[in-house]
Amino acid sequence: MTAATGEVATGEATDAESIAPLSKRWRRGWVLEFAAMAGFYWLYESSRGWVAGTTEAALANARGIVDAQKWLGIYWERSIQQAFLDERWFITFWNWWYGTVHFLIPAAVLVLLYRTRPARYVRWRNTLLAMWAIGVLTFLLYPLAPPRFLESARIIDTSVGYTNLGPQRELEFRNGIPTKKTLEQYSNPYAAMPSFHIGWSTFSALALWPLLRRRWLKGLVITYLGMVIFCIVVTGNHWLLDVPGGWAVVGLGYATAVLIERVVSAVRRARARPASVAVGVG
Repeated sequence: MTAATGEVATGEATDAESIAPLSKRWRRGWVLEFAAMAGFYWLYESSRGWVAGTTEAALANARGIVDAQKWLGIYWERSIQQAFLDERWFITFWNWWYGTVHFLIPAAVLVLLYRTRPARYVRWRNTLLAMWAIGVLTFLLYPLAPPRFLESARIIDTSVGYTNLGPQRELEFRNGIPTKKTLEQYSNPYAAMPSFHIGWSTFSALALWPLLRRRWLKGLVITYLGMVIFCIVVTGNHWLLDVPGGWAVVGLGYATAVLIERVVSAVRRARARPASVAVGVG
C-alpha cells in the first residue's frame, strides 16, 4: 500500500522516507485509505470477541496481577478510585473521556500525518496495524479480567450509577464469578492486557513528537498521557500493570513497521539491480 515520493521526513531512514500511501496516487484516494483502515479496525474488534478467554483463566490472571502489584508496591487501584467516587461530575467526565478521546485522538493524528507527512503516516499506520494483530494474540494467550470484574478487589464499576457511553447494567457475581448476563454485555470482557487506551495514546504521542516545535505542545502531550493512565485506573477498567503492557505493544508494533520497510526496500533494490546492470552493458 505504498508508492514512491520525494518527501523527506526528519528522523526516519532514507528508504522509509521515499514511501507514501498508495492511495495518494488517486484523487480522493483518502476515501480508499479510510475504507481500508475501517475494515482492519472491524477485523480487530471482531477478532477480540473471537479470542475471548475463559472466566477461570481471566480471574486467575487478575489475581496474579494483584499479587505482582502488591510485591512491587503499586497496588493502588482501589485507593485512587475511592478518593474520587463521591464527585459524580468528576467520574462522569472520566467515563466520557474513556469512551471518546481513546478513539478521536489516534484518528486525528493519522489524518494529520496522511495530509502533511505521508511517509511518516505509512510507518505509523503499519505500526497501528501490527499493534492490533499483537493485541489480539495477547488477548488469546493471556485473558485478563479488569479490576471491576474481580470481586475481591472491591473496585467499583463506574459505568453504573454515573453517566457513561457503554453498558450501564450493574455487574452481577455468583460465588465471586461474573454471571453470564454480565459477560454478555461485552464482546471480550477479558481484554485488559494490554491496555489499548495506553497503546493508542502512546502511539499518538510518539507519532506526533518530532513534529512538535513548541515546548507547551510537548507538555500538553505528556499531560495527555498522564490523564489516560489516571482515566483507566479511576474508572476501574485497567490495572496499573496494563500500562507497560500497552507500551510494549507500541514498541513491538513499531519494530514490525520498521522491519516491513526494510523488507520492502530490499525487494525494491533487488528488482532495480538487473535493470541497472542492463543499462551499464548497453
